Formats: sequence, structure tokens, C-alpha cells
Amino acid sequence: MGYFRQFPGEELKSKALVPGLEPLKVRDLSKFLTSDPEGASELMELMVQGMKPAQAIVWNSLKELEEHQLPNLTRGFPNRHFLIGPFYKYFPALSSSLLTHDKTCISWLDKQAPNSVLYVSFGSLARVEESQFLEIAWGLANSKQPFLWVVRPGSVKGSEWLEPLPDGFLERIVEGRGYIVKWAPQQEVLAHRSTGGFWTHNGWNSTLESICEGVPMICSPSFGDQLPNARNVIDVWKIGVELENGFERGEIENAIKRVMVDKEGLDMRDGVMNLREKVNICLKKGGSSYSSLEDLVDYILSC
Repeated sequence: MGYFRQFPGEELKSKALVPGLEPLKVRDLSKFLTSDPEGASELMELMVQGMKPAQAIVWNSLKELEEHQLPNLTRGFPNRHFLIGPFYKYFPALSSSLLTHDKTCISWLDKQAPNSVLYVSFGSLARVEESQFLEIAWGLANSKQPFLWVVRPGSVKGSEWLEPLPDGFLERIVEGRGYIVKWAPQQEVLAHRSTGGFWTHNGWNSTLESICEGVPMICSPSFGDQLPNARNVIDVWKIGVELENGFERGEIENAIKRVMVDKEGLDMRDGVMNLREKVNICLKKGGSSYSSLEDLVDYILSC
């Protein structure tokens, strides 16, 4: 998942705050999982420079989420900014996924208690080592918490699908308390009454969807925008916890209990429900995204 080994001095430096971008830490600055990191950085620089001459920028976000970052944004990009998100709320039935949704998981969720299930999905790109996959499996098993786990075919290096799981694991653990699918209708899963937490890679779409449906998060970011997204979830909005040491079964079990069982998790749920209400308001007439969309239409018509 893109975790890098660090020596003690480097680890200390990586936890330092980035001046002017607090609460981002050095380790939250975007990195790319590529054989050519220099080339990737140059590409990012070209993208940023290419945005600056634009007359306007449309953002898949909302003012209420980004208020603390807007001053820096407008200083760096002297364009018109239109925050009209979350986009998927305009067309919630649409999905850009190329993978087939396994809708049987919804029937399984229907049988579970409210807010009891941890939904686990790391998106459409991430791949893990077999050793990491096994730590995830035992962390889920040891938590004693119901879970819906998306294991994308080919996402475990060297395996087609679930082959690395120990003999009997599916029968002993999954059939009693968990459900594993190759892909899930994520928006429907997050909106389900039984879903109480989301273990995510913190891609922006997944992060926004979790907020919009009022679901607290366990954060496992690895590259790109996932790192700063997770930092906002943990330290700004305070609606999630971080797995700081990659995938280790004891830390995974502890994180699941913090989000799903402990009082800390109840506080996070209250916080994310608060944000969810702000999202609902921003999309209504007079709300920030609604008004920004109207301004965007007027701006286009005036050009």
C-alpha cells in the first residue's frame, strides 16, 4: 500500500508540521508510487502551473469542509473558484466503476444490527503484499466486529483472490460474522443503516461519500491526495483514526474498536453526522454549493 521504511531521524522529521499548511505533516505531502518519482513530481508541477492561467476552477468540494484552506488556495490561484460539490449527490445513481457490483452484500447488511458493520475497501488501484493481506484478515477476525470486506481480484500481489487466507478462515470467521465481495456498490453500502465505520484509502471520492453518509473512518492512505485527505479526517474534522504503522493486526484490532465500540467512536459519529447535515444544507436553495453552482452558470453565460 505504499508504506516506506524510515530510520528514527527521518521518522521524527516526517511527523513535523509543514509551515503554512498545518495540520499537514511532512509525511502527508503527496508521494507517488512509481519507478520515476522525479517525473511524477514534474508532471504534478506542470498540472499546477497549467491551472494558474485558467479563468475559473470548479471544485468537487464544499465551502464548509474547506474554509480553513480557502485563504491559501485563493492566494496561490488568483482565479474564480466554484465549490459546487459533492458531485455525486447531484446524480447518486451513477457510478464510474468498471467493476461489477456484488449486490448480495446489501441483503447481508439488511440482517445486521444498526451501525454494527465495518466496511473495508481500499479503492480500485491499491495492491497489498500477501503478508499485509493476512494482517488485515487477522485484525478483522480478532476485532470480533461484523465486517463487509471488498477484496478486488488481483489486489493481493501474487494471488488471484482469496488464496492466501489460512485453511478454515472463511468457514470459522467469515461465514459467522463477515462477508467478502469482489466489489461493492459503495454509495449504497455507506448509506445503509448497518454500516457503522469505513476503513478506507481516503481517495477524495471515498472520503466525501463517507462524510455525506455520516460514517466515521479508519484511514490507510498511501499516495497522492490520500495523505492530506486523511490528515483532514483525523486532525481537522476529527471523524476518523489513523493506522500509523501500516498493517499490523494488533493496531488494526485497536483501531476498529476505537471507531466501532469505544466512546471515542461515538464522538466521531456525532462529528461526521454534523458534517453530513452541513452537506445536506449546502445543496439546498441558499446553501453554499447551490449558490456556487448558480454563480458558475451565470459566469459561463456571461463569457
